[in-house]
Amino acid sequence: MDSTKEHIIMAGIKGVRQYGLEGVRVQNISKLAGLTQGAMYRYFKSKDELMEACFFYVDKQVAELFEHISLSPLTLVTNPKGAIKELWLPYFRFWTSHPDETIFYHRFRDSAHFPEFDKKRDVGYFETFVGMVKLFRGLFPSLNKLNADLLWLHVLTSTIMYAKYVVEGVLPNNEETENEIFQLMVSGLAGYLKRGKEADEKAGKRRGRSKLKKTEEQGI
Repeated sequence: MDSTKEHIIMAGIKGVRQYGLEGVRVQNISKLAGLTQGAMYRYFKSKDELMEACFFYVDKQVAELFEHISLSPLTLVTNPKGAIKELWLPYFRFWTSHPDETIFYHRFRDSAHFPEFDKKRDVGYFETFVGMVKLFRGLFPSLNKLNADLLWLHVLTSTIMYAKYVVEGVLPNNEETENEIFQLMVSGLAGYLKRGKEADEKAGKRRGRSKLKKTEEQGI
């Protein structure tokens, strides 16, 4: 990405936090970016176009987090809540360590403009995360009873809301807060983190093959 364009986007995100989504003006953003309004319009034709670019900029950073997280199927089976926490914690900490992005993201998603924008946007960059969700659904068939969009909104809205409270100083930014928020978030999923009979049989076969291989390697 062009460095000037990225600089404008960062100024746009900061401007929304400082002035609000509706209150921020192009002149506010240009001042934060240290550019003239004319220079800004060479990159973005309107405020709406800039706000959408800001959203994609943040959203893609979030998606990249999951590229660096690996989930062990065995951990998913033996400690599903622990596996979910390993996935969730870097996500939550991204937001608490990026206050401008958190406030912007929350306000943009809550705006009247977002529903129409959401219908047309391409979210292919979340492919890795979608694959992780499919893995969970395969291991815990009860999750398939939940609407996929509802499941994602539960995680997203809970995380963003509490992260917003942290960056605004309403909640302390510490491990205790993280643990309590996580418990609140997953309590609604507890009843769905139960494995089906077929999944248990497959897991049993995998453990059996692993034990047999270990025995053969030991020459027993």
